[in-house]
Amino acid sequence: MAVRHLLAALIGLLFIFAPFWIDFNHEGAVVTSIIGGTIQAVASFLGFMLKKSGWGSWLNWISLMAGVWFIIFPFAFLTGFADYVVYIVLGITTVMLNYYTMNDEL
Repeated sequence: MAVRHLLAALIGLLFIFAPFWIDFNHEGAVVTSIIGGTIQAVASFLGFMLKKSGWGSWLNWISLMAGVWFIIFPFAFLTGFADYVVYIVLGITTVMLNYYTMNDEL
């Protein structure tokens, strides 16, 4: 469980820094990626620190929804295929990590 929280937090950090290495042209995409990545990183890290799992953990739900947002994100803001792949793959990974964490028994 702890590893999944930390991986989701790391992916959140990747979303924070992605606009700078992908070199976005759209200011809204930069701001959205930074805010969404911060929300995901903080929720996942708090889930790790508080050892929260299961369907009743609101931290897992927040991180899962951030992953869903990052799956949708490239269709709203991005134009390059490589950018799509990065966000969709990391978004799906975030959703799956949180889904499995939510299925953990306490």
